[in-house]
Amino acid sequence: MKKTILFGALAALAVPAALTSCSNSDDPSVGGETDGKGKFVFATTVQGSNATSYVLLTGESLDEGTLSPVNNGLLNDGATQWVFHKDYLYALTYNQGNAGTTRSYVLGSDGEMKARGTEYRISRFSSYGSYDDDILTMATGESADVVDGNGYHAMMLNVTYLDVVNETSTSNQATASHPYLMENFLGNGEYVTLAGAEQSGSRLYCGAIPMGLSQYGAAYDNGKWIREGYEHLVHTEAGGSGAGSYKVGELVGTQYPDECWVAIYDNDDFLNPTLVKTDRISTPAGRFRSQYYQTIWAADNGDIYVFSPSYAKTMTDPLQKTKLNAGVCRIPAGSKQFDDYYCDIESQADGKSFMRCWPAGGNCFLMVMYDRPLTESGFAGTDLAIFDATAKKLTYVSGLPSNISSIGKTVYTKNGNVYIPVNVENGYPTIYRIDTATARASKGVVIEGASDITGFGYLDPIK
Repeated sequence: MKKTILFGALAALAVPAALTSCSNSDDPSVGGETDGKGKFVFATTVQGSNATSYVLLTGESLDEGTLSPVNNGLLNDGATQWVFHKDYLYALTYNQGNAGTTRSYVLGSDGEMKARGTEYRISRFSSYGSYDDDILTMATGESADVVDGNGYHAMMLNVTYLDVVNETSTSNQATASHPYLMENFLGNGEYVTLAGAEQSGSRLYCGAIPMGLSQYGAAYDNGKWIREGYEHLVHTEAGGSGAGSYKVGELVGTQYPDECWVAIYDNDDFLNPTLVKTDRISTPAGRFRSQYYQTIWAADNGDIYVFSPSYAKTMTDPLQKTKLNAGVCRIPAGSKQFDDYYCDIESQADGKSFMRCWPAGGNCFLMVMYDRPLTESGFAGTDLAIFDATAKKLTYVSGLPSNISSIGKTVYTKNGNVYIPVNVENGYPTIYRIDTATARASKGVVIEGASDITGFGYLDPIK
């Protein structure tokens, strides 16, 4: 069976024996042999001389061979994020300030990819996850109904539920009793957004990412929530653009950068969360522009590992910079509290942090590492490492090409290996297999004629 994860210094290193704890178990939910009836699916980009096209290819193997999208595969409109969930593939498209067009695909009984009939628009999203049969997209935005005397709108959570089996889309509906308010979510006046949605049993674990004070929050009770000495952070005029835009009266960015909060929901209604906090790591989310990458993941035994890249080190004002290194803490399986587990990842990486991470089987995780510290300009996520949570050991992956231009956004685990797309300069994108016990990468299937692998996974045919 298989597991596709939703949610993307190369010299050989001596590998300690403790890394063997990363190997997958025989539990079919965490990898293993496929049943032989399905296919691997690759979402590819083809850059022509006059146009860009997007093609879904199918193949039998991740470990060897070549495929080509030239006169082959299913043309499509592309996606911001390809999400494999159960036996369905969803193309999530993010459009700044607007709704995105979403479509889903299946593998037909004839072995060919097919677009399903329904196409619909979803709300703008900054993160996503899954729960049972649903893919969840989430974003924080202005409430239409909760407005103060200044005309400032409170921030609320917008959730879209994409039922992959029934091919439907529904959204949470705010009411007077359940407005889904994200204002003062942590008790400090700031509003939050959620990063990721990791299901463990019936519970959902989400990173609660403090965003600062909205116009509504900054004006509340004559500025009650503005910390003394932080008044200069409140904008006196509008400015910025895109994800960096701001309004008059907002305080953008948290006043509490040395805290990590996790919202634990008993189901997927996103109401009445249990909030847990640690001050050993900073915000639990990777970041790229307005997208927040999930960094809260369940290990095979159900323990929840909470990673922070300490992205607040990039903030301009010293009051908003975190003093904490990139690291990881843990919420034991079945618990609603952090235990005493902690590991400083940044100190094992010569002061460098990470952009994304995924579970890689057992108690191991695959990390996309930055090539220089966050305190330096021009950092890029082009290195990979295996983190063994049991041994608290970070090992850089060897055997990768030297001309990496970008790392893929999805991974696949199987039999103690984790697979990920690697895009290179002056070459074709390739799937690499990484042995989690040795942190050694091997070249797999090559997609000739493509410029990028934007997603991949495994699908069984739909009858």
